[in-house]
Amino acid sequence: MSEGPKGVIKDWRKFKLESEDLNSIPPNKKEVLRQMSSPYKAQSKEEKDTREKLSRKMSMQEYELIHDKEDEDYLQKYRKQCMQEMHQKLSFGPKYGYLFELKSGEEFLEAIEKEHKSTTVIVHIYDDSVKGCESLNSCLTCLALEHPTVKFCKITAVDTGAGDRFSKEVLPTLLVYKAGEMISNFISITEQFNEEFFAVDVESYLNEFGLLPEREIRVLGNDNRAGGDIE
Repeated sequence: MSEGPKGVIKDWRKFKLESEDLNSIPPNKKEVLRQMSSPYKAQSKEEKDTREKLSRKMSMQEYELIHDKEDEDYLQKYRKQCMQEMHQKLSFGPKYGYLFELKSGEEFLEAIEKEHKSTTVIVHIYDDSVKGCESLNSCLTCLALEHPTVKFCKITAVDTGAGDRFSKEVLPTLLVYKAGEMISNFISITEQFNEEFFAVDVESYLNEFGLLPEREIRVLGNDNRAGGDIE
């Protein structure tokens, strides 16, 4: 994607010409689009003068094209493409998108120590017999989809190899790591929520400590809203 005002206009012209069904465009508008998209190659002084005169009219013609109601769909698609390209440039590190199940203390250590230094790793230590653990796993599964740059993991207290440190009284516990270092820990975290809680409650709580990034950019159809709701 080009940078700067001229680059944006150039990208818009190219996208408009490639996307629109030329058979449905009136002849006069088709000619305008062709001229807007053609490279400037003056062959003579007369041709150069003609093109310069035409170019002085382009701004108003382009303005009218962009603001015509029939162009709204194409403008929306163009905006979506620009947002996606921008987001790709701003997204660093690996992507995950699901809740990892760790089976041993070794896997636990690898999940913490061998990840990209920019990756936040959130580990849920749980016991199926402890109230709230199952619900929290469901919430983290949803959050993993909403925040794919965060690595969400779960492991039973017994499988950590340090079950004596994670008794049922402190479960469910969330441990948060970055660059191999623990940056936050929450014991008996479900005490912070109502008896019935959802992913949005867990998300809001973690956001209070700045542990989650902004959500992925989304553009839905002709709706200008970004982001989405989670349960």
